[in-house]
Amino acid sequence: MVFDSDCFVFKAPPSIARARRVLIKPAAGVSAPYPLTTSREMMVSIIMGIRQISDADILILEGTPSGEPMASVYKELRYDFPRVLTLDVRDTTLVEVENPLSKPLVMPTFMLPNVILSSDYLISVTPLKVINGIGRLSISNLLGLIPSNRYGSGNNGGWEELYALGIDKVLTDLFYTMPFDLGVVEGREKFSATSGNNDGQREPVGKVFVGEPYMVDLEVSQSLGIKVDYLKSIDEAKADLEL
Repeated sequence: MVFDSDCFVFKAPPSIARARRVLIKPAAGVSAPYPLTTSREMMVSIIMGIRQISDADILILEGTPSGEPMASVYKELRYDFPRVLTLDVRDTTLVEVENPLSKPLVMPTFMLPNVILSSDYLISVTPLKVINGIGRLSISNLLGLIPSNRYGSGNNGGWEELYALGIDKVLTDLFYTMPFDLGVVEGREKFSATSGNNDGQREPVGKVFVGEPYMVDLEVSQSLGIKVDYLKSIDEAKADLEL
């Protein structure tokens, strides 16, 4: 669904009422304000929406591209919400999770935080960003759940090994290995830049996109004419999963 950002209020899906633990993955790996990261206002709206129907534990999980601790980043972004636990990917216990695709594109398994597996409802919330002409939306936001120094040194932005394999294929494997329940793309503005550039162009859009992550990213791609390469890979891999 698409909402006007000026009057957006997050309405939690009814299935959250049955959850004991809800995990939120924001785009918050750097100490920079919206639209480079998920805004505090959006996080407040989502947390309040959850609290309207559930007393579940709410966890926020994120990691930095460099592998540095998240504590100072959370502080800079003012992610200091009552009754919400902020977690750092680097401090979690990792478990090896098998890719359900019979023919994985590049990653037969992923090392992922065990807290994801013990959560009942998973939400990916990200600003609307276009980097090097490619959309970075709710599914690409999941990359931050993989410890960056596990698959790279972190010196060149993290996850070097995964980018070398083809990041669209990696994201496709990750999408099927770790399916999230909900995607939120915060599109008050569209931020366009080259990799590593925090001084890109900002363009008003005035929308918030909410729904199943694949459908949300597809809606953003089609309605705004943004190229999102991993969507095609996900479509192609779906046939393998249905065999």
